[in-house]
Amino acid sequence: MKFIMKYLRPHYPMMLIGLIIKIIGTVVDLLIPYILEHIIDNVVPTGEIKTVVLFGLLMLVCALIGLAGNIVANRMACAVARDTTREIRSDLFRKISYLSSKQIDEITIPTLETRLTSDTYNVHHTIGMVQRLGVRAPILLIGGIVITFTMEPMLCLVLLAVLPFITAAVVFVSKKGIPLFKKVQERTDDMVGTVRESAQGIRVIKALSRVEHQNRKFDDKNKALNAAELKSGYVISLTTPLMNAFLNIGMAAVILVGAVRVNGGKAEPGMIIAFMSYFTIILNAMLNITRMFTMFSKGAASAGRISEICQIEPDVTYLPKGERENTDAFIEFRNVSFSYNGAKENLDNVSFTLKKGQTLGIIGATGSGKSTLVQLLLRFYDPNEGTVLIDGHDIRSLTSEELRTRFGTVLQNDFIYAGTLIDNISFGREISEEEVTFALDNACASEFVSTLGDGVDHWVNTKGTNLSGGQRQRVLITRALAGKPDILILDDSSSALDYRTDATLRASLREKYENTTKVIVAQRVSSISHADRILVLDDGKVVGDGTHDELISSCEIYREISLSQIGGETQ
Repeated sequence: MKFIMKYLRPHYPMMLIGLIIKIIGTVVDLLIPYILEHIIDNVVPTGEIKTVVLFGLLMLVCALIGLAGNIVANRMACAVARDTTREIRSDLFRKISYLSSKQIDEITIPTLETRLTSDTYNVHHTIGMVQRLGVRAPILLIGGIVITFTMEPMLCLVLLAVLPFITAAVVFVSKKGIPLFKKVQERTDDMVGTVRESAQGIRVIKALSRVEHQNRKFDDKNKALNAAELKSGYVISLTTPLMNAFLNIGMAAVILVGAVRVNGGKAEPGMIIAFMSYFTIILNAMLNITRMFTMFSKGAASAGRISEICQIEPDVTYLPKGERENTDAFIEFRNVSFSYNGAKENLDNVSFTLKKGQTLGIIGATGSGKSTLVQLLLRFYDPNEGTVLIDGHDIRSLTSEELRTRFGTVLQNDFIYAGTLIDNISFGREISEEEVTFALDNACASEFVSTLGDGVDHWVNTKGTNLSGGQRQRVLITRALAGKPDILILDDSSSALDYRTDATLRASLREKYENTTKVIVAQRVSSISHADRILVLDDGKVVGDGTHDELISSCEIYREISLSQIGGETQ
């Protein structure tokens, strides 16, 4: 829990104030049975009603002070837990944002989602409970024992005899609980991953009639999570019956010994009644301490999982930024090779140069390495061999901000967020209305946007589910163009556009963005046939490099693709 203490440190003043208020309220609560014992044994026998009423009012005042103190302290504890968890969640989200693609692949998205939600909730609950019960319960326990010992040492010793058994039960449950709760969270990760896959692929699942298959898959993950929860629940469920058994045995012994002592004239009835009240207080305090240890086990497991992510060191390193190389190439790949898993080269010895303002087309079969090349250019991954340069600088010498502010990007599985069209286009950037209008026109999106009643203020759902496929792609292209990028990357971003719209888009890019270097990944030959340079990839290797006409003559794969799509002619 050292990780959590770092976040609690700024809240120490408020926690101290809450602690003082909680102590005052708890001590006042402890006085109530003592006052009751005094009334029964000392005041009532005198027959003075006014004195009885006076002490009764004193009990009422104590109860009100205790109530008010606990309410105020609990509200302060909730505020500390809320603010601390918000800071933890914010730092965790920021950390995740800066993890490399390789690190995210290793950790997986579902476990990151669970740590941001379920684990932070457990930490929030633990911080609040420790402040609420971590002060009150021990004071009630220790204070109750001290007061009962001063009132009747013999009965107190009977009570103390059961405490070692209770302590052993709490320690056993805490020791066993943390690993089990960690296992529960891991099983939760698996289930979240399955839910996420099913939610994202629901249309494919329905189209291929695989609903029952996914239901069985979810059921397996759900059963595994249920088994883990049951196992942890079996351990945790031991606490309450064990506590009740030990304490009820102690209470029965107290009543038996108390009855003998009252019968022998060694104790007063009022003292026995007060002792029973204190015994109930001690019982509840022990139960609350047990609950606190149970929650602490969950919180400790979750805090450890959050800490694992926050302590990950970024694996992105930066080279010293030297002088710009004397070259007219704006983008250059030099003998670049890359593998995701180290077993098979996803790109093998890829080399090419591209001047500023030129267009590079990339085409090839599925899995040939087209999107991998784009991800290396964006430095989502670093090549295993070779160098990628932009404007004469190794991209490993450029900061993320220096590098990625140059790009306008539409990736293969790009995302539209819930919000207005203008929110999705500007995306937190300071982009003027004129720039948005210009980008809409050149992305061929202004036509459909103008048909919407509220234009760019039209609300779109998550993933743009209330837009057609072509509309989504045009919004994404608008977003990429709106920032006036130096480099525009379109990774299979026109597959949902009709040929006329695709041709209009290509014409706009040539005429209105002549100084923007363009990298276009496509399945259609028509989308890249006018590119200054075209790379044909096959199994990670460049098997064709040249213009459309050159490749028609020299590259069998490109010629076959072109003939099957457009008859080999430039469109």
